[in-house]
Amino acid sequence: MKLKIINNRDGMILPLVLVLGTICMIILGGIVSWGMLNLRAARQAVKREAAFQIAESGLEYYRWHLAHAATDYQDGTAGAGPYVHQFYDKAGNLIGSFSLDITPPLTGSTVVTVQSAGRTVSDFSGARTIKTQLGKPSLIKFAVAAGDDMRFGQGTEVWGPIHSNNGIRFDGIAHNLITSAVASYNDPDHSGTKEFGVHTHVNPPPGSGVNDNFRPQEAPPNPVQPRTDVFLAGRQFPVPAIDFTGLTIDISQMKTDAVAHGFYRAGSGALGYHVVLKTDDTFDLYKVTSMKAAPNGCINGDSQGHNKQDGWGTWSINNEIVLGTYPFPDNGLIFLEDDVFVDGQINTARVTIIAAAFPDNPSSRKNIIVNNNLLYTNYDGRDVVGLIAQNNINVGLFSLDVLRIDAALIAQNGRAGRYYYNKNKCLADATKQTLTLYGMIASSKRYGFSYTDNTGYQIRNINYDDKLLYGPPPSFPQTSDQYTTIFWQEIQ
Repeated sequence: MKLKIINNRDGMILPLVLVLGTICMIILGGIVSWGMLNLRAARQAVKREAAFQIAESGLEYYRWHLAHAATDYQDGTAGAGPYVHQFYDKAGNLIGSFSLDITPPLTGSTVVTVQSAGRTVSDFSGARTIKTQLGKPSLIKFAVAAGDDMRFGQGTEVWGPIHSNNGIRFDGIAHNLITSAVASYNDPDHSGTKEFGVHTHVNPPPGSGVNDNFRPQEAPPNPVQPRTDVFLAGRQFPVPAIDFTGLTIDISQMKTDAVAHGFYRAGSGALGYHVVLKTDDTFDLYKVTSMKAAPNGCINGDSQGHNKQDGWGTWSINNEIVLGTYPFPDNGLIFLEDDVFVDGQINTARVTIIAAAFPDNPSSRKNIIVNNNLLYTNYDGRDVVGLIAQNNINVGLFSLDVLRIDAALIAQNGRAGRYYYNKNKCLADATKQTLTLYGMIASSKRYGFSYTDNTGYQIRNINYDDKLLYGPPPSFPQTSDQYTTIFWQEIQ
């Protein structure tokens, strides 16, 4: 009897197909899910990008608004924000909105803070928020600017750009660019032919010290050496001259503004005023009735004169009479038609003090004197002091041995500095230790706080306050009427 063998292997294909099909469906489902996730992410990215573009449009809109209404910080509504604007595409379809929060500038500043939140109608909760600061640049862009020759001796260290419309001899350390409007000039401090518009008498490494004689290697036709031991950021000359009168102020207009909305006093009838700034937004005002006498035999000896017109004297208060305590004016302007002594400290305040007399006469131009510390509490732009003298900014004979001045100084027709006091006759007060300036100096004539016989301040630290560029003291001029972007950040 024959047995019939039946082959059942064909039936095994079905489970294999089912397994492979299941695997394929799982993979296909994963691919579809991945594709859907990417599609949703792409749609969300499109919405977020649209919200971002709408937020940026809000910032651009408000910069345009300020170009047409420079002091309107309420979006033309005369009311409080936030200020919401609908946003349409070019076909007129509503696609979203932006909301503006606007923080107006502090007194005297031009810096406006604008925060714009953009949203789309299809995803109203998905806002993108951008914060920016807009400001008008001022003319205060130098640590020191002068219309005359300048000399910076050993012991001077400057953080910030320096410029002169004439020549500069620099024997200290410059951390920023130094520029001159002339290619070469005849240094008045020694004989010889012309040297570079910006030059140094510091002996090149490995040497040290200073050679006060004419330096052929610092004169044409020799090539200009880098001298990075002195000019850490370099030197350039010639460059275009600055309009020095632009660095000064129309002080007659400032008088008008001070009379109308600030603080104004005519001549003291004595030797000037003394202003003591205080951290509670007030200042004490004194009338100066006498100056300290110079030590017996103390003379100038440097051709700077001995009378009030020429300016030499101790410039130090002996006696004074209190006149009162006054609040800082709303517009920040304190205008006094007399010589003015200034010191004290401010806290979140912005003030400009002007010493000038009209009609303008060279023999009666007024000075500002700083013999004691003039300080900020905050160094983030909230505290600003401007000192504008029709004639000189002086530091007197009996000034502090370690003196700090936090301010922007402008000597409109004179110079910022300290008179020469002979160390053999003026005794210990002829020589001082350290002067630190945080701000800037604009000096029509030759600036200086020390002399070659080691009188004056032995160490001079000049620190440029870069926040003055967009946040100058009240009524300082701007270089442009247009707002520019200072700071930009996405915060959401």
